[in-house]
Amino acid sequence: MERRRLNRIGHLALPIVGGMVSQTVLNLVDTAMVGVLGKNALAGVGTASFAAFMATALVMGLSSGVQAMSARRIGEGRADEAAVPLTGGLFLALAIGLPITFVVLAFSPTLLPLINDNPGVVDAGLPYFDARLLGVVATGMNFAFRGYWAGVSQSRRYLHTLLVIQVANAALSYLLIFGKFGFPELGTEGAGLGTTISLYLGTAVYFVLAWKDARKNGFFSRLPRRETMLTMLRLGGPAAVQEFLFAAGFTAFFWIVGMMGTAEVAASNVLITLVLVAILPAVGLGMAALTLVGEGLGRNDPDEASQWAWDVVKVAVVSLGALGLPALVAPDVVLAGFIHDADVIAVARDPLRLMGATIVIDGVGLVLLHALLGAGAARQVMIVAVGSQWLLGLPLAWLAGPYFGLGLLAVWMTQLAYRSLQAMVFVFLWRRRGWVGIKV
Repeated sequence: MERRRLNRIGHLALPIVGGMVSQTVLNLVDTAMVGVLGKNALAGVGTASFAAFMATALVMGLSSGVQAMSARRIGEGRADEAAVPLTGGLFLALAIGLPITFVVLAFSPTLLPLINDNPGVVDAGLPYFDARLLGVVATGMNFAFRGYWAGVSQSRRYLHTLLVIQVANAALSYLLIFGKFGFPELGTEGAGLGTTISLYLGTAVYFVLAWKDARKNGFFSRLPRRETMLTMLRLGGPAAVQEFLFAAGFTAFFWIVGMMGTAEVAASNVLITLVLVAILPAVGLGMAALTLVGEGLGRNDPDEASQWAWDVVKVAVVSLGALGLPALVAPDVVLAGFIHDADVIAVARDPLRLMGATIVIDGVGLVLLHALLGAGAARQVMIVAVGSQWLLGLPLAWLAGPYFGLGLLAVWMTQLAYRSLQAMVFVFLWRRRGWVGIKV
């Protein structure tokens, strides 16, 4: 690969990866702090986190629509319209996010026990869940901003703002979980409030930056036309449904694991958090691929767009291969910082090794998923991602876990199976090039 192309990928991806690393490292700090409160707190926050993820997923899907449209406008030489999709995304975040917040808050005491009915887990998780629901609108807006900055190749704006969010999150969570320096001791509720307050702080920072730097590109100086909003819904709608069903799948996964025992739920909470750390380079690289593909297609150069995706895949394979090594060769060292129960460590050890050995497969799938989104193939991505998870991954997990009682390692092997199939389908779709000619 030419150094010029590698530098271009790095320029786009590294700030995104850096921001995500900072986010997840501080999420790990939150997990470690909650872990001090005990097994039920760790399991409760883990269960509630994915329930909150499901509640916010419909607004998180706005990011890819904003990014694809902004990148395409840059490629078309229409930079003065690049921020118009951002304005539309912010309107949608408010219009969709507020009803979600009110409805889910009203039913949260009924919803959370459907995932895990252990009284100790529910008591610990419900206050955290309610606190996180207050941040749905902020999450949607922040994802719309993220899509815009990545789409116009200014991903450092995302990095800088996310650093503010995560430092505030860590500090507030510490103060509110343990009641330090005169703050109330709120336990798991404090962890949720710390996250929500920091999200709104980030939204305020994003608005200031956009008002300063994106007005020339149409940020609130041009209102989105009906055509723009319909295109955003066409792109963002499938992505939002995909995010929602993906999050619902994670929640269903926790429900399945919850049938196996509290130790398995606590172990899965930490394992999934660690997996999300390991795939950060692939997510950041995938977002870079989304922008590069969008720009290439905006210049009517599908060959260049196709090559960009394969170049990004090569970088992802090398990066994730290196990151998977610690989990493969020293799982106990990795787990020791987050789990203080020997039984939970024993349950988590082999699944973590499996993750370390196979994380490269996730990297390939994630990069090509984002490349397809950049080309406008949101509906195809949704069908493949949702279908493989719900029709293969979750049924196999239930069979391996609660039904046959094969243990957590067998459950994680089923997740590897569906993600491998998903990656192969994305490779096929990208090579077939049916995405050429999709209008964005």
